[in-house]
Amino acid sequence: MDEANKQLEAAIPAMEAAEEAVDCLSVKAIVEFSAFNSPPPGTELVTRAVQILKGVTNRRTLQDWGAQQKMMKPPQNFIDSLKAFDKDNITEKQKAELKTPELLNNPQFTYEVMTRKSSAAANLANWVINVVKYNDIYVVVEPLKQEAEASKREADQKAEELREVKEKVAEIVAKVDALKADLAAAEAKKEAVVAQATALQQSLDLANRLVNGLADENVRWQKNVVTFQEEKLTMIGNTLISAAFVSYIGPFSFTFRNDLWKDTWLPDIVDLKIPYSEGIDPLNILSTPSQQAMWAAEGLPADRVSTENAAVVVSCSRYPLLIDPQLQGIKWIRGKEGGEMVNIQLSASHWLKKVELAVGAGQTLMIDAIGQDIDAVLDPLLSRQFVKKGKTIFVKLGAEEVEVAPGFKLYLQTKLINPHYKPETAAQCTIVNFIVTESGLEDQLLAMVVRVEKPELEAKKEALTKEQQDFIIQLAQLEADLLQKLVSADPETILSNVELIEQLEVTKDTSMKIQEK
Repeated sequence: MDEANKQLEAAIPAMEAAEEAVDCLSVKAIVEFSAFNSPPPGTELVTRAVQILKGVTNRRTLQDWGAQQKMMKPPQNFIDSLKAFDKDNITEKQKAELKTPELLNNPQFTYEVMTRKSSAAANLANWVINVVKYNDIYVVVEPLKQEAEASKREADQKAEELREVKEKVAEIVAKVDALKADLAAAEAKKEAVVAQATALQQSLDLANRLVNGLADENVRWQKNVVTFQEEKLTMIGNTLISAAFVSYIGPFSFTFRNDLWKDTWLPDIVDLKIPYSEGIDPLNILSTPSQQAMWAAEGLPADRVSTENAAVVVSCSRYPLLIDPQLQGIKWIRGKEGGEMVNIQLSASHWLKKVELAVGAGQTLMIDAIGQDIDAVLDPLLSRQFVKKGKTIFVKLGAEEVEVAPGFKLYLQTKLINPHYKPETAAQCTIVNFIVTESGLEDQLLAMVVRVEKPELEAKKEALTKEQQDFIIQLAQLEADLLQKLVSADPETILSNVELIEQLEVTKDTSMKIQEK
């Protein structure tokens, strides 16, 4: 049955094409066609084919244009008769008369050929072709369908007999099931009472675990509340110092940085009576201990200046330009961004094409070893002269407008020790001085000496440092996850939220282990 239906469906396009051909016929087109004293050459084949389908057998009538004109009058009735035509019951004799070299097998008997002669003749030809095509499939499929329906009727009869037998069996089974149901109801009632008691005990246990877990967190949260209340007042001064730190401090040495923000900016804020936190440190405002630990794990030197530089790089809105003769900054950037970062130099061939590809693909791009003069073609990108068209952002690079894909990042690096950049470059980029400091160099030389003299001691120090950094990162992540789960938890079902309570216990245990170590 399914196969017959599937084959019958193959005839549907032909039927629809025939119906569409009739729908394309207009009274005007029929009137114009039938008004010819003699039909355009070849179109009489179409009207003869229509006569055959309508049951005309007289040879003279089939050759008579006058009879064919009469058939098409009145035009609307003629069109309606085509729409109502019984496509299922075309005789084999009719199809044999149609499938001749003179008619359907004639290369001229096509919609495309007839269109050049008469639109009415073209649509009538299309109708004849598709009606015959539909009937060819129908006469093959219909016997299969009838045979399948007969088989189905027989199967339905057998199914009815089987149903009667099953009903009798079902009556007996129902009586047995009723007895079983009574037994099951009694057992279910007993199990429900036991389950309720177990659930209440579990809820009580979970409540105790939740209260115990939140006890330590409550102390930390109370301290945070006090801190946040104070920061509501001091946020203005803190933000002002931090924003100035990111915008202006990058190119300078450690000593000049301290003189600038401690001895110049802070007294100015005090004179203006702008509230700020006592003992303010821009580094601690721009980054958290967990972020600093993560930077160190990515390869950033542990000295103060390097950490300040990293805070400026991740906080600045302009693209950072690293003064990095010792390659400390680029080493950290590679550890931070991973192996997918694209590295190019402006001296390389086709470098501009690589820039366009990175911008369009949303990749991280590092332009290293630049000189004091940066190619002017990069000015629109460095100064973020972006143009928004619809929801898409573009930037002009040379003669091309390139789409700026989300996620695009740009870093610039120079190996020059004391470069002199134009004011425009300083305005376009955030210049960050990664030149190694005396204290940083002392730490590195000390590490090298220890690594040679006491390699096991240096290895232990590095292991302990990495472990401490991992602890700080892990604790910060656990606390953030815990707060997120608490915020999204449903108060009505919090006692059944085992995942939340277990997360709370893990955070507590991890915090205690970190404090012990």
